[in-house]
Amino acid sequence: MEFTDPADDGQVLRCDLTWLTSRWTCIFGQGCPGIYTDRPDDGCCTHGAHFSDEDDEKRVRGYANRLGPDVWQLRDEGLRGGVVETDDEGERKTRVVDGACVFLNRPGFAGGTGCALHAYALSTGLHPLETKPDVCWQLPIRRSYREAERPDGTTYLEISIGEYDRAGWGAGGHDMSWYCTTATEAHVGREPVYRSNEPELRALIGDKAYEQLAEHCEAFLAAQLPLLVHPATAAHERD
Repeated sequence: MEFTDPADDGQVLRCDLTWLTSRWTCIFGQGCPGIYTDRPDDGCCTHGAHFSDEDDEKRVRGYANRLGPDVWQLRDEGLRGGVVETDDEGERKTRVVDGACVFLNRPGFAGGTGCALHAYALSTGLHPLETKPDVCWQLPIRRSYREAERPDGTTYLEISIGEYDRAGWGAGGHDMSWYCTTATEAHVGREPVYRSNEPELRALIGDKAYEQLAEHCEAFLAAQLPLLVHPATAAHERD
C-alpha cells in the first residue's frame, strides 16, 4: 500500500504489507544453515558487508576500535590487517578472513558465535543498528528509491519498503544454497516483522511514517485475508 510521508509531502511510502506482517525472524544460531552448505556456521556473513557510503564505513571503523578481545575473536588480525577491503568492482566492504567476515566470531569462541559488532552493542546497551554496517542491520528489509511522475507532470520520491529476497542480490542470489526470507524455518517469529523490526523501520522511514505504517499493518492483519499471507509464513502455519 502507499501513503504520503507525514514528515515530507514530497515523498510517498510504498510498503509491502505481506512481508511486513509475515512472521519472519532471524534464526542465526537457532537452526540457520547458512547461505552456503559448506559454511553452515556463517549465517549470511560469508562475503562480508558492503558499505552504503563513507559515513557507514567511518562509523563501523570507529566501533571496531572499541571492541575488546572478549567480544571479538579476530581482533588481533583485524588490528593488524585492517577491517576493510575493496572488492573486484572497486566497492568498499568489510574484510574477509579465513572465508568469512572479519567481525564474525566462529564456533568455540568464549565470547559467543556471531557478529562481534552485534555482541558489543548488546553488551553496552546500544542497538545493533548503531554499530553494524547498514546492510547488516537492514536485512532482510529492503529500502529502494524511485523518482515518480504524476499525471499532472509533478514528481515525488517513491520510497519502497519490502522484502530483500534472492533477486535483490542480483545474479549472486542464484548461488546461495539457502536464503531465509522464503524459508519456512525462519517464519517462526512471535511478532510480525513490522513489530520485531520496529527500531530498524523507524531508522529507515522516520517515526511519523512508522506510526502510520503500523496502523496499516494492524488493519491488514485484522482483515484476515489468507491469500495475502506471506507464502513462507503460511507454509509454516500449515506444518
